[in-house]
Amino acid sequence: MTERATSELLSWFQAQNGHLDTSKVGIVDLPGHGRGAIALEDIPEDYTLFTIPRDLTLSMRTSTLPSLMGNAWKEYGLHEGWAGLILCMMWEEARGLESKWSGYLAALPDKFDTPMFWGEDDLNELRGTAVVDKVGRDEAERDYHEKLVPALKSRTDLFPPDRISYFSLDRYHLMGSRILSRSFHVEQWKGEPEDEDEGHEESHDAANINAMDVDQQDAGDEVSGPTQTEESDGPEEPHMEVEDSDEDDEDREDPADVAMVPMADMLNARYESENAKLFYEQNELKMVSTKPIRAGEQIWNTYGDPPNSDLLRRYGHVDLVPLSSPLSGVGNPGDVVEVRADLVVSSVSKKVKYGLQERVDWWLEEADDDVFVLHTDCELPEELVSFVRLLLLPKDEWEKTAKKSKLPKPKVDKEVLAVSSNVLENRLKEYPTTAEEDESLLAPGSVERLSINKKHAVIVRLGEKRILRGTLEAVRTKLKAASGTTKKRGREEEKSGRGKKAKT
Repeated sequence: MTERATSELLSWFQAQNGHLDTSKVGIVDLPGHGRGAIALEDIPEDYTLFTIPRDLTLSMRTSTLPSLMGNAWKEYGLHEGWAGLILCMMWEEARGLESKWSGYLAALPDKFDTPMFWGEDDLNELRGTAVVDKVGRDEAERDYHEKLVPALKSRTDLFPPDRISYFSLDRYHLMGSRILSRSFHVEQWKGEPEDEDEGHEESHDAANINAMDVDQQDAGDEVSGPTQTEESDGPEEPHMEVEDSDEDDEDREDPADVAMVPMADMLNARYESENAKLFYEQNELKMVSTKPIRAGEQIWNTYGDPPNSDLLRRYGHVDLVPLSSPLSGVGNPGDVVEVRADLVVSSVSKKVKYGLQERVDWWLEEADDDVFVLHTDCELPEELVSFVRLLLLPKDEWEKTAKKSKLPKPKVDKEVLAVSSNVLENRLKEYPTTAEEDESLLAPGSVERLSINKKHAVIVRLGEKRILRGTLEAVRTKLKAASGTTKKRGREEEKSGRGKKAKT
């Protein structure tokens, strides 16, 4: 972003009654971070850096397009998902200077390094990671053709042919990426009546967290899809009715609550580096420092410290900071690995001679977990342990468990460790490379030859593999110890004669 573009954005912001303390806050280009905010002077804690009028947020509530379309807005399904907000942003951009958000929209990025815009070769580098099934390009294009195109054709007065280029599929993807990377939630202010026909009238809104962190203030007071496994020689492989595991905020939220918040989205974020937070009051939003910030330091908001898989998918970058034990080196302490339940079922089905479908169905009904999440502590998730124990229960114990509708306790024993080891080994095989190969790719002398997309892909998948490798090592250590204890107990029983009696 050029100095002129920055100056124009600030002029627009101030003309729309936004306030930025330009004596203490500067918007600049930062190497490796793009645009961001820095402290021009020492900033004390609890200092208001800038304020944004709530009617300056851009959403389906504040844009006039939904009301102009009337009942057709819902008839075309524009009130569901992000299609409506995307269309509002496209329409406001097409209006040019007639739109109150013209200066803001002109300053938004027009290029992203997110997987949404990657080619097939680059996407293949992400095989095995949590990113692949969450990009959502096919779903987005289906919404474009099924919702937007019919709406565009129905109202040529609002979407004239001479401006149709503003409503192309490419622009649709661009606007969607702007929302994914920069939006906040915008809710009804506490005490305000709900809109009867939400999304068709302008209203004053309160912001809550999406891309950045937001806290409410009361009257000015501070307030704190899985692959199908192959069949084995045993019983028929149970079918996991696995729904889309990407139940991120953008899938669950009320679309009318999603809003673009000018100036607040200028702040970058980094793992555990937050020194500012967005608060809201009845008529405005306020970015406030949460700790002292020295002159020259970057002003950081927070994304909530997500894993690199989410950072790459949403924002097109990754975090690299020192890792704590049991891991080492640099990476993202917030990284996670998703292990599908069908991998567990596949492993157990090779060990037992009874069918598992009834137990799988019961688990999905009672626990509703078809994906287990491993973290950088390299511990087996209690839910995964409980699921393995359920599948391994003898028939009589399974029947008692089902009758009581009580999940098995997450007690780790030799059988659980053996299954977990097999599951982790199979999960590692889903990546196109080994951890050692990825470490070699990121080594000095090699990493410089990687494209930015491939570099990010390798960092994401290596972060996941380190968790899997660390967890697998811990499981194998415990399994070896458990096996040693069993052998020792067996020898003692044989010496005392108890072992022989047990066999008879």
